[in-house]
Amino acid sequence: MTKLKLQQEVEGQITRLSKKGHGCLTLPSDPSKKIEIPFAIPGDVVKASIFQKKKGIKVGRLVDIISPSINREKPRCIHFGQCGGCRLQQMSYAEQLNIKQKEIEHLFSAFLPTDVIVLPIVPCDSPWHYRNKMEYTFSSDLAGNRYLGLIMDSSRGKVLNLTECHLVNPWFSESLKVVRQWWEESNLLAYHPHFNKGSLRTLTVREGMRSGDRCLMLTVSGNPEDALSKQHLKTFVEKVSSALTPQGQGSTLSIMLRIQQAIKGQATQFFEMVLHGPDCIKEILNVQSQRFEFYLSPSAFFQPNTAQAEKLYSIALQSLNMSKGCVIYDLYCGTGTLGICAAKDAKVVVGIEISPESSLDARVNAKHNGLSNVHILTGNVSDVIEGIKKNGTYPLPDVVMVDPPRSGLDAAALEQIKLLGAPKLLYISCNPTSQAENMKELIAFGYKIEKVQPVDQFPHTVHVENIVVLNKEGSK
Repeated sequence: MTKLKLQQEVEGQITRLSKKGHGCLTLPSDPSKKIEIPFAIPGDVVKASIFQKKKGIKVGRLVDIISPSINREKPRCIHFGQCGGCRLQQMSYAEQLNIKQKEIEHLFSAFLPTDVIVLPIVPCDSPWHYRNKMEYTFSSDLAGNRYLGLIMDSSRGKVLNLTECHLVNPWFSESLKVVRQWWEESNLLAYHPHFNKGSLRTLTVREGMRSGDRCLMLTVSGNPEDALSKQHLKTFVEKVSSALTPQGQGSTLSIMLRIQQAIKGQATQFFEMVLHGPDCIKEILNVQSQRFEFYLSPSAFFQPNTAQAEKLYSIALQSLNMSKGCVIYDLYCGTGTLGICAAKDAKVVVGIEISPESSLDARVNAKHNGLSNVHILTGNVSDVIEGIKKNGTYPLPDVVMVDPPRSGLDAAALEQIKLLGAPKLLYISCNPTSQAENMKELIAFGYKIEKVQPVDQFPHTVHVENIVVLNKEGSK
């Protein structure tokens, strides 16, 4: 923001939050104009410096809180206001839930039958120390100062030297301290994407919240001239393993190296190798009074809030009220978690996942949980469904479950889902805006919303997970 042109200082009241979680300031002189002020919340009366951004969007910097909102609290983290990882630590958790609830109601009100309401949002039992994974970035400035942490708010990529974070368990911050010390004692440089120079790109830290397993993955440049030496890797493993090995009985520490090879004009390639410990970590989910174990490779997707994932899946599966012996298609299945949790009473579960690594994890997890009726297919959702229908490989589904990327269901996937015509459709989304957009087409095709249930997976952020259960009208 330092390069933006300062226009003026203004005073006004924050009326709502933007999609990014910024406070929206209404100018008394011109109520039609909205200015986004990071870290201000509804109800605050503030003084702000206003800057002009491209395309006429105005943003501001909070100068002073003239009169605080009744929902304002003191943030817990010393980095709050600089770090881009959190947005709402200064707001009471009850009000965070209230805002997310109203957002879902606003998005889905036009699609709800008269006898269906948006159910009350499911809160986190504890809004702190809930994340099981973080990715941190290496960076340096022209003076040679080194940074390892999260991207600073409104900084165009500048990295904050993180020393604490209350979204994760304390050992994550200790891992940054240890890796920072190792880096300071080396001659390695942070990777600079503009020049395609330097070695160190990111540090991924991951934890099995139920098992106590830990994993650190160092991602480095694939340029041969920037490769780490054997001595670099040896000292990295020594420092990390001596300081971060878990103390819990049976818990393990995995240390991985990931090489990211980016060649102009070619698809980026990744190569992973084990430096220490097992090649995966274990996580445990208790869903509908059943215990499931999942083995996760370092890059595989898994719900980042383990405790809320248990609630999310339990509520979703209970809402479907599936009959024994049903056929389930689990689209965008990732490591197979939802399909595996649903498989006990199913005749067959067909999981479809585009990532080969996640697909492999899903097959391992199905076998480990003793499920011979779970079949994982690798490929694009629309292409795989088209192949199933053409070859008759599996029976058509009674239930389709989808948990797509933030962009939602693309046109091809929507078309294939409509052609499947499953009597029940479960749609879980981390982006209710794109989810609501998809509702238009699904309802036009004959689906009817039966249940809408928001679940707060990400306290202190604007993000919210949402469950929608739909029935195909005319289906038995």
